[in-house]
Amino acid sequence: MAKSMKLAGLKSVENAHDESVWTATWVPATDSRPALLLTGSLDETVKLWKPDELELVRTNTGHCLGVVCVAAHPSGVIAASASLDSLVRVFDVDTNFTIATLEAPPSEVWQMQFDPKGTTLAVAGGGSASIKLWDTATWRLVATLSIPRPEGPKPSDKSSSKKFVLSVAWSPDGRRLACGSMDGTISIFDVARAKFLHHLEGHYMPVRSLVFAPEPDSWTLYSASDDGHVHIYDAEGKAIIGAMSGHASWVLSVDVSPDGEALATGSSDKTVRLWDFKMRAAIQTMSNHTDQVWAVAFRPGQGDRLASVSDDKSISLYHCS
Repeated sequence: MAKSMKLAGLKSVENAHDESVWTATWVPATDSRPALLLTGSLDETVKLWKPDELELVRTNTGHCLGVVCVAAHPSGVIAASASLDSLVRVFDVDTNFTIATLEAPPSEVWQMQFDPKGTTLAVAGGGSASIKLWDTATWRLVATLSIPRPEGPKPSDKSSSKKFVLSVAWSPDGRRLACGSMDGTISIFDVARAKFLHHLEGHYMPVRSLVFAPEPDSWTLYSASDDGHVHIYDAEGKAIIGAMSGHASWVLSVDVSPDGEALATGSSDKTVRLWDFKMRAAIQTMSNHTDQVWAVAFRPGQGDRLASVSDDKSISLYHCS
């Protein structure tokens, strides 16, 4: 039987930002440098960090409101940051040169992710209840995937606000997109046909984070919700495979290790948890943070590092073994 992964605290940086740290992702390694950790904060900055010492490489300024999301291109060469100022800034990771600025209506960008091949940036769009797809060669908007409105005589404004989109994830083959909404529904799209396929039901509160399992289980989708649960879905078969609970409050972030063997979550209960699929339970709880944990992210490749960021302004880095 495979042994379970364990986390050990490696390094924490207090006051990594001047305000809450809302978002984090890893920029893949290139031929000339290792993977870097990318963080974004309410303090309007984006920061790049060296992996093990968490040494600050650079601070990017330019947003005039808090940074809600950062995303890295699979090549490791470019990345993007999105802010409440409704701008998405695409930049060269090593030089900080601005490659493109994508404009969105106010509070229309909550999460974004590059597809696995790096040809498209998916931007999950708040009140428009849609995902916008940007071509990374031309930086033109190429498609808008809209969540169907609930059927009814007169859709009320209330029902439309519940479809507010908070999260987005690509399947590993780039053929499917999942997005999570304020009302707890998860919508699955066929990207090539720009077509809505179906909803995944089961959560009743906002779904703030989604991640697909790596191949070969690439139809498996993990979701994190304010209802305190992590769900495991068969995204194609529309079935819920399992539900895991253990956090004492909202689950704000979920990520899966590159080998698909472990799942990590961050919560407003201030903890990071590591989960075992077979036991459907948390096997480890890390209490490094003193406030809610907005993001957890495994380093791509070996998956031997996990990072977490929090409202307490700190970053924690863990060794995964």
